[in-house]
Amino acid sequence: MPPAMTELEAFTIDLAREAARVSLPFFRSAFVQEDKGAGGVFDPVTEADRAAEAAVRRLIAARYPDHGVIGEEYGADRPDAEHVWVLDPIDGTRAFIAGLPVWTCLIALRHAGEPRIGAIAQPCLDEIFLGGPSGARLLKGGTETPLRTRSCAGMNQALIATTDPDLFTAAEHEAWIRLRAGARLARLGCDAYAYAMVAAGNIDLVAESELKIWDWSALVPVIEAAGGRVTDWHGETPNDSGQILAVGDAGLQAPALSALRSAALARSV
Repeated sequence: MPPAMTELEAFTIDLAREAARVSLPFFRSAFVQEDKGAGGVFDPVTEADRAAEAAVRRLIAARYPDHGVIGEEYGADRPDAEHVWVLDPIDGTRAFIAGLPVWTCLIALRHAGEPRIGAIAQPCLDEIFLGGPSGARLLKGGTETPLRTRSCAGMNQALIATTDPDLFTAAEHEAWIRLRAGARLARLGCDAYAYAMVAAGNIDLVAESELKIWDWSALVPVIEAAGGRVTDWHGETPNDSGQILAVGDAGLQAPALSALRSAALARSV
């Protein structure tokens, strides 16, 4: 019999704290980094990424040896298992190496192929944004606070975000410009922390592309448990296209999709 989801949520918190414990001492210190990019695109990885993922994998193997794992740094182990942990030990590695405290540790649990539990941890601020069957909440300083997205009267009142418009293709960039033109304010450079702010009711919408399964799996349960929606640019369940739209207020979805859909990639079969 599978363990209760409340037990798995508690274990997700343990994993997020372990990732934070391992990664935080590297922050703003000397550490080894490499460029794993291709074609002239800088894609850094550090010893902190690898050490944090290895530590989390050890805990999973010890506690739930029948669970699968998909991680950014060490690949997939039994990805077809009923329960699969999806790990991004440091999301926002560029921010991490720049000394900017907006990087996060992402932990997700997929059950039967669907992300059911997610944690977005920001170690510098001692924050864990957790979402799952028991709801969404922020753990900080020994206290828990419920998370709830905020209502937004319309796109012209919306605060929107993306990590870096230069990461978009030409068509995606044009779509972002259309989206930005209708919004009240746009903020850049926050990686997964922007999605935590959607769940917390501080940001209304995030649109990004080229995200891998470890980039977005943890975001879905957090935002949806807080009352928001996460889809691809067709308005459907996120998939391998990597295009993600997150909204705090469902009323923003239609106008956002109208701006983005012309650049939406064909869904994989």
